[in-house]
Amino acid sequence: MTPPFCSQQAKVTPAAAEEESLCPNKTWDTASFLDNFPNAHPTSSFQDSGTSFEFTTGVLLCFSRTLNFGHQCSMALGGMLRNAAATYLHLVGSLQRKNAGASLTRCLHQTLTMQKQLQARRLDKIDKNPWVVFTKLASECDAVNLGQGFPDFPPPDFAVEAFQHAVSGDFMLNQYTMAFGYPPLTKILASFFGKLLGQELHPLENVLVTVGAYGALFTAFQALVDEGDEVIIIEPSFDCYEPMTLMAGGRPVFVSLKLTPTKDRELDSSSAWQLDPTELASKFTSRTKALILNTPNNPLGKVGWVLGPDRLLKHLRTVHQNSVFHCPTQNQAAVAQSFQREQLHFGQPSSYFLQFPQAMQRKRDHMIQSLQSVGLRPVISQGSYFLITDISDFKSRMPDLPGAVDEPYDSRFVKWMIKNKGLVAIPVSIFYSQSHQKHVDHYIRFCFVKDESTLQAMDKKLQEWKAELGA
Repeated sequence: MTPPFCSQQAKVTPAAAEEESLCPNKTWDTASFLDNFPNAHPTSSFQDSGTSFEFTTGVLLCFSRTLNFGHQCSMALGGMLRNAAATYLHLVGSLQRKNAGASLTRCLHQTLTMQKQLQARRLDKIDKNPWVVFTKLASECDAVNLGQGFPDFPPPDFAVEAFQHAVSGDFMLNQYTMAFGYPPLTKILASFFGKLLGQELHPLENVLVTVGAYGALFTAFQALVDEGDEVIIIEPSFDCYEPMTLMAGGRPVFVSLKLTPTKDRELDSSSAWQLDPTELASKFTSRTKALILNTPNNPLGKVGWVLGPDRLLKHLRTVHQNSVFHCPTQNQAAVAQSFQREQLHFGQPSSYFLQFPQAMQRKRDHMIQSLQSVGLRPVISQGSYFLITDISDFKSRMPDLPGAVDEPYDSRFVKWMIKNKGLVAIPVSIFYSQSHQKHVDHYIRFCFVKDESTLQAMDKKLQEWKAELGA
């Protein structure tokens, strides 16, 4: 097709364009070109090696005067990057083959950063990730990692066997399955959780299989949150909720759980963190679009499965099919087989969903006792495999730990603990909005879904710490 801003009409085939660029031997009609972008206004210009550039709002016009194949050209960049990208690559390729456009190529490339910032505005102020900071520090100090919520022991044997079977069995599992979920998996999820919820769930309408909980959350935010929508987030909350809201164009609105302290010398419980219904009600406005309710709470609890009505999930499916589209079939097959096994054993002593919480409670109690030995005050968790701990005593005895002026105390304490005590935790302030962090900077979070050898290594570090305190 002929570009609308060529002053002469000329039919350009791909082959002709490859040899003679977009409009061979034609003069670019700049007025016609600008008519295509009514909001573009020239602001400044310069010359370089015979090439004149005019900068406009959203458009860059480049008029070459010295190209050795006898024609002039124009290129739209800046705000028109998406439309101009293919043309830019094609034009530059043609110029380079003719050894005539070195200066033009360089100048066009430079304008990619001269015209506007490279990254999308929705990424502003969300590029920092606290997990990267503390994971890097833990690795450098060879510390016992009790911060990140991952098990460092193998999955149950039946899950390993299910995955091995999925990999080595039916070769068709190497191929795509249905975009919204492997049918045996969506069927067992609908059946299993339908019974738990007391509802009838349809495998195709009420279940969407995504790439992890992060994938489910991101898909939901992108599907349901629009520019200017408000999303109510209950704190403490997992740190991805706020950036996901912002990336979707929404505005996060925060309401914090309030702790009702127990009697002196008694440990607090996660159940003592309560939501004030009056405060929650005050956060709703005409722009409220969503409320994120995560129970058990993270970091007081963990994220679970995501199910929903078809009227909502149909929009999530739209996002899913236009982003990740599909999850690995073999993984889904292994999870499906594992759930089929669990459904047969559910409610019996052999149930994994019964055995796992029992094992986690033993690990939780082990960690609580060990942490108390050095003066830390754990908050007894009622779910999940996380444990937050009160460090108020240390804050009063060691108030001036190194760190940035505006860095919350819990963040500085964790860095000090990693470097000096060889133990990794996560500051609870990262689970709060910036304006609320100062109210909770005396808590840190530990993870106890760890192998016995890891917990023993923790014990050793704490015993050394206790000996130092007694010296």
